[in-house]
Amino acid sequence: MAGHSKWSKVKRLKGALDVKRGALFSKLAKEITIAAKMGGGDPGGNVRLRSAILSARAQSMPNDNVERAIKRGTGEGADAQHFHEIIYEGYAPGGVAVIVDAATDNKNRTAAELRRIFSKNNGNLGTSGSVSYMFHKKGRIAVSRGVTGEERLLELALEAGAEELTSDEEEYVITTSHDQLYAVAEALKHAGVTTSGQKFTFIPDTTVPVVDEATALQVLRLCESLEDDDDVQNVYSNLDISDELLAKLPA
Repeated sequence: MAGHSKWSKVKRLKGALDVKRGALFSKLAKEITIAAKMGGGDPGGNVRLRSAILSARAQSMPNDNVERAIKRGTGEGADAQHFHEIIYEGYAPGGVAVIVDAATDNKNRTAAELRRIFSKNNGNLGTSGSVSYMFHKKGRIAVSRGVTGEERLLELALEAGAEELTSDEEEYVITTSHDQLYAVAEALKHAGVTTSGQKFTFIPDTTVPVVDEATALQVLRLCESLEDDDDVQNVYSNLDISDELLAKLPA
């Protein structure tokens, strides 16, 4: 297991990203706002918005929060707000490549803050294209294990155009090409399969093994600090760290 999948596992095992509920709702609301801005406020005709709302409800986000986020995106009322989606790229210690997916209403503020976070944690914020060539943009759909059987889910996913089905202790993960994410998610919905989340992700072509404890700790702290920033939606890396080394690191 490596790359983004490994980072997801790191977050679960170490509990390092025990995001406060308010911060989590803020990130979910931004995705709803951006989706509404891009495709309108009707989830029936806006697949990205419908997906964002489903993700928010899976985290028990109140309906009032969802409605306000939609209005911010469509420009209704005093809450109208416009976010820009920006991808930042950089390097963590040990030569680990990092991609940061941000949503901001102030590009200068976000760039300065991310540069500070990289520098403080012995990393470097790079230029556009400096590491993205090492990754492929994919769609990722999560389905809880108790929802359906693996064989049925695999059959449905492949028929809908998915590329791969993997699993861990908690969920099945369906990987799609970036332009098939919503089509596959819709096909699963029509088949009666409830998903626990769907989003775009960056999957590394190759990974960078980190075997030194001090370096591993620096990489994880950088990623954690980035995730904690209010403007950051997701963090991806090509980190590869063994379970044995992970178990030695402080929480």
